[in-house]
Amino acid sequence: MSAQTDKRRPYVRPMDSWWKRDPFFVRYMIMEATSVLVALYAVILLVGLLRLSQGEAAYKGWLEALKSTPSIVLHVVILVVFLYHLWSWFKVMPKTMPMIFVDGKKLPAETITYTGVTVAVVVNVIVLIILV
Repeated sequence: MSAQTDKRRPYVRPMDSWWKRDPFFVRYMIMEATSVLVALYAVILLVGLLRLSQGEAAYKGWLEALKSTPSIVLHVVILVVFLYHLWSWFKVMPKTMPMIFVDGKKLPAETITYTGVTVAVVVNVIVLIILV
């Protein structure tokens, strides 16, 4: 081998900001990042279930911790993230469903998205009314 080929190094593609080049990938990465807070909220609820199993005093302590200012701020942030997460999944819904035809025309994706959101809101309001 020649001395010139021995000194060459293989090409290494930079992977640090590939997703920042395309707005589609930016939205996708934000959607994926929201799942971290969804998991965090699941852990918060599981801790509450654990405290409930440990008795009334432990459960009341968990409820008091949820009333603190940092907890309320965290819950507001999680609510905003949940709403974005919810919207992004309803935007994906028309892409994952079979095509729906009405009067021989394909149903627009926006109609499916808005119908899904509307049904989810109505069902949640009904459940809330029943529970209260």
